Amino acid sequence: MKKTSSARIAGTGSYVPTQLLTNSDLEKMVDTSDEWIVERTGIRERRIATADQAASDLAYEAAVHALDDAGIEGKDLDAILVGTVCGDYLFPSTGCILQERIGARNAFAYDFAAACSGFIFGVGQARSYIVSGHCRRVLVVGVETLSKLTDWTDRNTCVLFGDGAGAAVFEPCEAGDGILSVFMRSDGAMADIISLPAGGSRNPITKELIDEHANKIHMRGNETFKLAVKAMEHALVEALREAGVRQQDLDLLIPHQANIRIIQALGKRLDVAEDRVYVNVDRYGNTSAATIPIAIDEARRSGRIGRGSLVATAAFGSGATWGAAILRL
Repeated sequence: MKKTSSARIAGTGSYVPTQLLTNSDLEKMVDTSDEWIVERTGIRERRIATADQAASDLAYEAAVHALDDAGIEGKDLDAILVGTVCGDYLFPSTGCILQERIGARNAFAYDFAAACSGFIFGVGQARSYIVSGHCRRVLVVGVETLSKLTDWTDRNTCVLFGDGAGAAVFEPCEAGDGILSVFMRSDGAMADIISLPAGGSRNPITKELIDEHANKIHMRGNETFKLAVKAMEHALVEALREAGVRQQDLDLLIPHQANIRIIQALGKRLDVAEDRVYVNVDRYGNTSAATIPIAIDEARRSGRIGRGSLVATAAFGSGATWGAAILRL
């Protein structure tokens, strides 16, 4: 394949489970209230996968919508990149399971774990594959079933997370279109601020660890908030500089949907008006790697953004990882 100048989104898709978990439902499960949750997070409800729904099931629905939107079939793909921390299994990869289900027999597939920054990291990988000439069409999926990793007795974390999947097909384009810049960073010194302590080779699952809920999400909320705002602001400033555009030029800012306070703080720091900041955290909660592609798909299908729109995205997640991307749709 020949090298190309850049890569653009050719199609998007998203999917959230039908099962709804409201703040009122959570009031019956833990010591919390709708008022407390909304004031601190902006979340009113979230979607929860059923017992028999795995990450690949959600990813499949989002991928089918993205392929249809791009006007291609699975066999037309060269690569499938799945950002997730909730794969069906430790191995094989959810990417390979998805590959078989959508008939992408000509593609290679794999998973990568960048947590909430997953989709942005996937955008960076897709651009590299396409610009190098190694691939022509790349499917990037962000999918999580965080409800299966949530400690439903911990009121500080169980109110935050939801399940969902978002996907985008990338294809070659000319310079000045598509992905204008991608900024990615990580810092392992902050590895313990958001973690799943048990289940890997460091702490294999035991009954004792399960009893301690070590196989569930642990998070230091106050530290995460401060780090997230600062890191996403830095990432966006760098991505905007590399793209050669100003925040005033943006049609829409799509931050990671973790917490309304983080979203609002980021918009204020960048001087982006509220009506140009996308928010759906109230309906879905934090779906980690899925938040940004779900939001992009919703914004496109509702007509809020379209061909030629200038969009900025940013995320911060476990690792710690963070990044931003500037896209001309």
